[in-house]
Amino acid sequence: MTLTTETLINIAMTNPANAEIARRLPALGLSQCLLTAGCLFQAVWNQQSNLPPAWGVKDYDIFYFDEDMSWEAENEVIQIAQQLFQDLDVNIEIKNQARVHLWYAQRFGKPYPRLQSAKDGVDRYLIAGTCIAMDVFTGEVYAPYGLADIEQGLLRINPVNYQPDLFAQKACSYQARWPWLTILDLEGI
Repeated sequence: MTLTTETLINIAMTNPANAEIARRLPALGLSQCLLTAGCLFQAVWNQQSNLPPAWGVKDYDIFYFDEDMSWEAENEVIQIAQQLFQDLDVNIEIKNQARVHLWYAQRFGKPYPRLQSAKDGVDRYLIAGTCIAMDVFTGEVYAPYGLADIEQGLLRINPVNYQPDLFAQKACSYQARWPWLTILDLEGI
């Protein structure tokens, strides 16, 4: 099988939580609203491992971009989203990508650039192949590094966010859940 964007979405939507989140998200009216990260690509790994589509998914990430960088504005979106998705019984992580640079250094001890779009946040995942998102309004898939690494189970460091220590932690976490994954680029870590 060659993993296409259409196939990725078809597989990801076999996870009922993904399907419901994608269906309801447009109601929030958020700018540049993306369903992103593990909830999408882990469904592919689960299919390849003969596991249920939602197995191992820790949270469902939603990125949006709002020029209002106040905590109050983001918190309002978080509260509304909690109401919208409360019946799904999953952990929803919704973040305004315009604000990440304000808190990232305090939380992770490293500076973070000011982003210009929600896709910029996707571009900064630690593992290149996991830079995947779906626009909830158009259904388009954003995957700047393509889908081959996800299909082949390859975990390589993202050159845009070169943090070997955090990459190794994240990659090992994935490999612990899906042992057939191959971690690349660990030389010198």
